[in-house]
Amino acid sequence: MLTGSCLCGSVAFTATATAKDPAACHCTQCRKQSGHVWASVQVPLSAFAVQGDVRWFEASETAKRGFCPTCGSSLFWKSHAEDEIGIALGALEAPTGLTLTRHIFTEDKGDYYQITPDQDQRA
Repeated sequence: MLTGSCLCGSVAFTATATAKDPAACHCTQCRKQSGHVWASVQVPLSAFAVQGDVRWFEASETAKRGFCPTCGSSLFWKSHAEDEIGIALGALEAPTGLTLTRHIFTEDKGDYYQITPDQDQRA
């Protein structure tokens, strides 16, 4: 089970299913939302519970992003077409038992940092 919360604690959540696909997204939207790189893990909605007020921003025609309206913590990413939710790795309580294994949308990464070549990278 994974647990986590926003910075101020107004939003808390649990995920009871096995999390999958820990990845860092370097797309422009994720970098603007998070301030750098969006690192998250996917869990089924059926195994996810949230307490507190989450505000949703329709980031595109295909996905929305959830955040705490009190402290502004970026917490969730949800594709409209999937029954899963992406949870910010930084919002999880340790120990998570997870390991970041890949980077996606690397062609959009910022010019101010490098990605180590030993990790899976997908344009």
